[in-house]
Amino acid sequence: MNTLAKLWTVEDVAEFLGVPVSTLYQWRYHRTGPKGHKIGRHLRYMPEDVMSWLQEQE
Repeated sequence: MNTLAKLWTVEDVAEFLGVPVSTLYQWRYHRTGPKGHKIGRHLRYMPEDVMSWLQEQE
């Protein structure tokens, strides 16, 4: 893991995947989307988690 990689916001992931932000929150609620991490009150994603999840969807 590259510890210097910037964490992605919900908006970053939504733009990357081409889905609405609300879809990411629905996926999180149903535990079907990429793994997200709560940092205080903020939701952040590690890019490698998003890429890994995306590969699993194929």
